Amino acid sequence: MTSRVDGPHRTDARGARRSASASAVLRAILDDGPIARSTIARRTGLSAAAVTGHTADLVGRGLLRELPEAEPRRSVGRPHVPVDLDTGRHVAGALHLAVHHATVALLDVRGKVLVQHEEPHDGLAAEDLLARAAEILDDLLLGHAPDREPLGLGVATGGWVDRESGTVVDHPLLDWKNVPVRDLLAESTGLAVEVDGHARALVHAERLFGHPKARESVVQLFTGNVVDAAFATGALVHHGPRSAAGAVAHLPVDDSAEPCRCGRTGCLEATVSEATLARKAAESGMLTRPDFPELLALANAGDSAAVRMFHDRARLIGQAAALLLDVLNPAVLVVVDRSVAQVSGCLPAIRDEVRERSRGCTDPAETVVPTSFPGTELATAGGAVLLDVLYDDPLGPLLTRLSRAS
Repeated sequence: MTSRVDGPHRTDARGARRSASASAVLRAILDDGPIARSTIARRTGLSAAAVTGHTADLVGRGLLRELPEAEPRRSVGRPHVPVDLDTGRHVAGALHLAVHHATVALLDVRGKVLVQHEEPHDGLAAEDLLARAAEILDDLLLGHAPDREPLGLGVATGGWVDRESGTVVDHPLLDWKNVPVRDLLAESTGLAVEVDGHARALVHAERLFGHPKARESVVQLFTGNVVDAAFATGALVHHGPRSAAGAVAHLPVDDSAEPCRCGRTGCLEATVSEATLARKAAESGMLTRPDFPELLALANAGDSAAVRMFHDRARLIGQAAALLLDVLNPAVLVVVDRSVAQVSGCLPAIRDEVRERSRGCTDPAETVVPTSFPGTELATAGGAVLLDVLYDDPLGPLLTRLSRAS
């Protein structure tokens, strides 16, 4: 693997304006490429000379490529040679750490998941799990991207994640406290490593590659075994001190007596988590053992009791969605939940609850939406942690080592 690039991966103040302009160019090409330089200038407000300079720099770093003209020009003057992202040159490594399994993946610079691998990890200590993930990443790079250069590794997980230090401060369901994830993985992979909470990571993914309204303002509500949220307005994703924002696990839920690890009852995560639902299904005799994927498959196949469990849970999720919509008033609220994509009626149930409870959301059908990355949301979350750095600061330290690329 390539040599390590130390974090945090941001350019210094002297280059901030130049890097911001390069970012605008790269994002315009992400949105509309292939695109002519003159069109980039009009859409970004940059001068033609600035756009030419930035595209040349980004071509040199292997992020862009020039394409032949779509059709010959009939007028005199310089040809309009379009540029586009070079999706074949680099890959972004991705790691998502869930409660029972890790997802390791490779993404291209457009956020497309090229390959993903799911690895169970119950019982592994943090250091052993991260070492295993590094081995899997190396295997994926050798097996699926031998001729591409890795940009680095993005890591996403639930719990309290301090992005600046790359530390998982507290993840109760993994029993992790103050685990230096960035340092451990940078040492074992030799790559630049960025770490963030998965809800914030998926906000970045939606803003870069997903729902158009997410660039105005967005709330991301993640409901799995971990339940958390993230919020962004414009280009700013709110982190709070030590990146502790988005902790919605202990929001109270109406008519819930589910005990929570905090000592209270009726907390959101304890009530709607996948583990809780699977346990209740086993207690009712619907399953022989608590197994959420099995319960999901039953509901997907139309089992009425399983479907009813998911619809009841969706209404509880809708309570939290309504509260977040009223407090933060985003242009869009994105629900990341496996049942939304696989069980008919779950998203309408969430929207119905929002319609009933929210005072500020006038059109839940337009405002409450599913993730743009069904089936790849975990891999996308990990990759987006790194790709957000790339698109925010394409001339910064993350790509310094690539500045002499041919």
